[in-house]
Amino acid sequence: MSANPQDATSVVNPATLIDGVDRLGQQIADARAGVGRVIFGQEEVVEETLITLLAGGHLLLIGVPGLGKTRLVETLGTVFGLQERRVQFTPDLMPADILGSEVLEESESGRRSFRFIQGPVFCQLLMADEINRASPRTQSALLQAMQERRVSVAGHYHDLPRPFHVLATQNPLEQEGTYPLPEAQLDRFLMQVDVDYPDLEAERRILAATGAEEDKAVQVMDADTLMKAQQLVRHIPVSDGVAEAILKLVRSGRPESSPIEAVQRHVSWGPGPRASQALMLGVRARAVIEGRLAPSVDDVLALAHPMLRHRMALTFAARAEGVTMAGVIDSLCEVIA
Repeated sequence: MSANPQDATSVVNPATLIDGVDRLGQQIADARAGVGRVIFGQEEVVEETLITLLAGGHLLLIGVPGLGKTRLVETLGTVFGLQERRVQFTPDLMPADILGSEVLEESESGRRSFRFIQGPVFCQLLMADEINRASPRTQSALLQAMQERRVSVAGHYHDLPRPFHVLATQNPLEQEGTYPLPEAQLDRFLMQVDVDYPDLEAERRILAATGAEEDKAVQVMDADTLMKAQQLVRHIPVSDGVAEAILKLVRSGRPESSPIEAVQRHVSWGPGPRASQALMLGVRARAVIEGRLAPSVDDVLALAHPMLRHRMALTFAARAEGVTMAGVIDSLCEVIA
């Protein structure tokens, strides 16, 4: 993630920026409609997923089985014209199963040499299903791919395709045979999106479509267009007021410096600077999706929960008392509301 996403804002012609935002807004509206033909309901989940892609980040989806998480990733690959692959994470999954490996080959002349065979991580949209079932060794290999957009195999670096996004899923119910994701890896996810059950009308549509010919998504963008959109998002100007709201929100979540008593008592560790960077990119992307040329404090409030819930941890005593992370983040939002 870029440490200075505002640096280029002053060099973009305002008329060019306005025209680009208008075009991108229409493309995103078409993409949203395309996803909506396949995924019923879940509007908030779809919006936050689109924000993640526009911001160039990775996404962690948490929900019980059967809520369409895998289908959402497949549909996004079609709509955005991205090469999409899926990996089912299991305890015996090894780094080579994801990254690839070198094999020794012998030519007709008898000369032997190593050839690298790419693993499924060499794609543009990686679906990491039940990511917390893999061992720490495999998690560390995926962490490098998420952060550096390249992998290291047998001492050699191999660049991943551009763009590269990881959309991972977790089951919140079944915890046997799982390995909690390390904090460093959680921090690499731009957002954690909690996928809830569909509402009554959406589930009625799902029921009506069962057994019928499935509606299929169509491509509305390609990889180059998405990367240009990601660069455009980084040029969206952010006012000093919005930047201060982000700083106040994030810094209030740290128990060492927070003025909020609930945070001091119940939070074990709080969000770091990467949370502020994620919010700076996220509010820009959300503004573009909604057809605005600049983000507002309302965007900060709307993204506070998905941006912070995986970047903070409650103390054991707080969990025993029934304190929830959602309640703590609500108290942070009151500081800037």
